[in-house]
Amino acid sequence: MGTYVVSGSASGMGRAAAERLCTAGHVVIGVDIKDADVVADLSIRTGRREAVDAILHRCGGVLDGAVLAAGLGPIAGRDKMIAEVNYFGVTDLLIGLRQAFARSGRAKIVVVASNSTTVTPLVPRRAVRALLTGDGERALRAVRVFGKRSAPMIYAASKIALSRWVRRHAVTPAWAGAGIRLNAIAPGAVMTPLLAEQLANPDEAKAIGAFPVPIGDFGTAAHLADWMLFMLSDAADFLCGSIIFVDGGSDAYFRADSWPARLPAMMLPHYAARFLGYRRFMRDRR
Repeated sequence: MGTYVVSGSASGMGRAAAERLCTAGHVVIGVDIKDADVVADLSIRTGRREAVDAILHRCGGVLDGAVLAAGLGPIAGRDKMIAEVNYFGVTDLLIGLRQAFARSGRAKIVVVASNSTTVTPLVPRRAVRALLTGDGERALRAVRVFGKRSAPMIYAASKIALSRWVRRHAVTPAWAGAGIRLNAIAPGAVMTPLLAEQLANPDEAKAIGAFPVPIGDFGTAAHLADWMLFMLSDAADFLCGSIIFVDGGSDAYFRADSWPARLPAMMLPHYAARFLGYRRFMRDRR
């Protein structure tokens, strides 16, 4: 049995994942703004630092994995909190806890991304780049041109940046080389308190109802939790840097021919440099 940290453990997918892990006999350290083992405000830097310190104290410096599910939906008026919780509330925890994962030797981490990464049009690239460089304020400025629609844009930007952070870091010596398997799951519309809050707004409800979900229904937190537990299991030893879409077919509906994408010719020098870097990485592991 192992020790796992679950952020967003008080509700939705985080709560379902924590319950599944507890039922399986694991020790779970829940993190949330209330009703959790570690009560912390992930929307501020000090709250994130306090969360890391409290988790390390509780786990004794060793973690077997994590489900990072804390997040805010695209609700108007919360742009700054969305960026802080959805992006920095995940990456700061991962960075702060990396050594605890490495001490396990076979840790597995599931980050909750979103299918908004691929089905939201016109997301400003500069907002994504700003988040990846740690500049939340610049990301917010980039989406303000959308006015009342800025919340969906910063939400999508935060999930795109998060997914790219996962893929960039997952394959590095500090993560893959330390035995850590870092992956993300990209849900679609899942019936959680976040979705229920959106559905309570008539305009949001209309937009959600018109959005194509080929299977014809919302997902459930319990179903997503089952996927997360699989991604934390020994069966996922070969899973590294993947983004798994569990969204009722919405991503495929919009992008049936977008994957796999060919590597652009202009990327060949970059690819060659990455390949040489990988060879050095493998050589250093021997």
